[in-house]
Parts: sequence; C-alpha cells; structure tokens
Amino acid sequence: MRIEDLNWMDVEAYLKQDDRLILVLGAIEQHGYLSLATDVQIPMALADAASKKTGVLVAPAVPYGVSPYFLAYPGTFSLRLSTFLEVVEDIVRSAYQQGFRKILVLNGHGGNDPARGRLVELANELSGLRLSWYAWWTSDSVEAVARKYGLSREHASWMEAFPFTRVADLPPGEKLSVHVKGILNARETREAYGDGVFGGAYSAPMEVMDELFAACLADVLYLLDF
Repeated sequence: MRIEDLNWMDVEAYLKQDDRLILVLGAIEQHGYLSLATDVQIPMALADAASKKTGVLVAPAVPYGVSPYFLAYPGTFSLRLSTFLEVVEDIVRSAYQQGFRKILVLNGHGGNDPARGRLVELANELSGLRLSWYAWWTSDSVEAVARKYGLSREHASWMEAFPFTRVADLPPGEKLSVHVKGILNARETREAYGDGVFGGAYSAPMEVMDELFAACLADVLYLLDF
C-alpha cells in the first residue's frame, strides 16, 4: 500500500490503527548494464512485497542519493551530502508530526549511509520515535546466499540483476574485481571501473535471484515487527 495511491483521509484512517511506515532511500546512478534506478527499484520491490503481507504503508521513495563518484557516467544524479541529510530529516519530521512512530528505512545505496547518524540524532530528540535501517546488500542473509553459490558481492553485478532492473542484455561470464586505492574523483572512477561493474558474475540463475529476494524479504518482515 503506497501513499501515492491514497488520499489524506485514507492516511488519517490508517494512522488510527497503525503507526508504522516504510521509507525507501535510493539513488540514480550508473549500474553497468542495469537500470540507473536500480538502487530505488530493489528496495521498493521489497517494500511493496512487505506491505502486501503486512499492510504497512510505504512512503514515496527518495530517488536521489549521494553518488559524486559516478558523475562521469551520464544519467547519474547526485545530491550533496548536506542536502541529502536535510531531506531525510525533513521527511522523518513530517511523518512524526502526523503520528508515525515506527519507521523502517530501506536503503538502496551505500553512499546514503551517513543518514544513519542523522536518524540517531532525531531518535534522541523526538520522543517515542523508533527507527530501523536495512541496507539489503550488506545483510548476513545476502552473504549466505552468495557464499552458498560461490558468488562475490559487487556493485552492479549479479546480485542486483533482478528481472525488474535489467534494461539490456548482460554480458556472459564474470568480470575480474577491480581494486583501487584512495579516494577517486568521478573521472578516475570511470577510468578504473570502465563499464561500471565492480567485478564478479554479471548474472545468476533465476532460482538464485528468487532465493536472494526471499531472504531479503524475510529480513524486512522481521524488522517491521517493532
């Protein structure tokens, strides 16, 4: 159940019986041969699946994230970190003012991780606010699936190549992992990573992807039990 499919009266009625909310934080950035919106699409798919099972309301996703290192790849849009933190805070404050007290943040992008610190500050300030954070690709569940099938977890590789993120044919085989030192600027990042995939298999069998999604969904459902 998404907020954009409701009117304000529907949300008011929801809040009389539930104070939980799912908030997706994503990014619009290069993902090799996958959609530029991959970091929005994956957590939104998890949010929708979890909402279908629990009835928890899903807020509109924050599509733009912090991706300055990919700006040399056309189609990437990045917010300054300071801007992003203010956006997240304002959304949470808005939700809190309306009566939402339990917010699960489904983060789809590693560059957004500093928002966790801002959320802790809000939890200190706003009485009764409870927050959870889930970055799916870092979870033990995903690591277990990858280890089971001997696959490495890399940006824009098999682990993000769900049917709904694919916008082109994927190359066969694997790419050698790229290792870099230091902090690269956007031009240096593109020179280092080429097609944008950091390494590993470009794709995995559908049964592996189904298992991966199910594992992540189980995590989300667990976290929604505030």
